[in-house]
Amino acid sequence: MSENHLWGYEGMKSDKERIRVLLALFSLETHSRGILTVAGMLRDSGMEVIYIGNSSPEQIISAAIQENADVVGISTLCGSELVLGSELMKAAEKKEIKDKMVFVMGGIFPPANVPLLKETGFDGLFTPGATREEISGSIRGAIATKLGRHDSGKACC
Repeated sequence: MSENHLWGYEGMKSDKERIRVLLALFSLETHSRGILTVAGMLRDSGMEVIYIGNSSPEQIISAAIQENADVVGISTLCGSELVLGSELMKAAEKKEIKDKMVFVMGGIFPPANVPLLKETGFDGLFTPGATREEISGSIRGAIATKLGRHDSGKACC
């Protein structure tokens, strides 16, 4: 019996193959319950999660590059999703990674902002009540579509 089997991780991908998700809150955020819950959901889905807490858009992009993240996930409740989301995507463009990573956002924001956030460059948007399957499925789908690969990190089709 393998060690992985003993710890209940049979079938879990190696660290090189797992989706790496960097999670952050914008600097003004004060609530972390949602992002910590999502972090657990993503780990339970077999993804590697790097949580950096409150950070500016530039700090988030720098950390994503340093951590070689596949996905940047933002949690927002403070009403600054359009301004700070736009700054995040501009920082990603400046570092030439906007098309090399998947960007998702979850939290509380007006439904009218969803098309604007998608236009800005977010690949997935989630409101309270999103399930683990919805979030992880959306991330996997965005990686396959945008980055042309599946969980294994290998080129798709």
